[in-house]
Amino acid sequence: MPRDFPALPGLYQALFLYFEPVSTISPAFLAWFFPGAAWFHHELIPIGTSSGPLDARTTMAIWQLGNCYMLLGLISSFVFRAIRDALPNNPEAQERILGASMTALALADTNSVTASWIGLPDELRYSFGAWNPMTHGNITFTVFLCCMRLAWFAGIGRTRYYYGRASSKSQKVV
Repeated sequence: MPRDFPALPGLYQALFLYFEPVSTISPAFLAWFFPGAAWFHHELIPIGTSSGPLDARTTMAIWQLGNCYMLLGLISSFVFRAIRDALPNNPEAQERILGASMTALALADTNSVTASWIGLPDELRYSFGAWNPMTHGNITFTVFLCCMRLAWFAGIGRTRYYYGRASSKSQKVV
């Protein structure tokens, strides 16, 4: 039975409490187990050819990248649920803590998209049809998530409890 989560309602709840954690935890398993680090590495840039097995350093770097994906998914999943469960009757506090997390995630989205875009070969940057699912996940889907975070901050489709509301301090007469 879904619990009331006023600071993260409807589509935002479905996206950030369920879909995003799954979509960020899944790449960790792809890199660690199957199809594995070499596949993951070769999919990062859609050039159609693989360059063979990876050296130990590259494999370790891919596994650590998988760990970062796992961390992002776990933070979204566990922290957002903890906010909902610990502060069920305090939507202002829910929103303040969610806002801090959303800010960090939006900054990470921006950095990730920028690094992925710059890392693409020049001939692929504007050839969206040539991108593989990994590239679309790293760029297209991450841009979508960042836009949804910005929509959340703007209060689109939800009631605002903290962000965008006049603070009680600014309403006091000095």
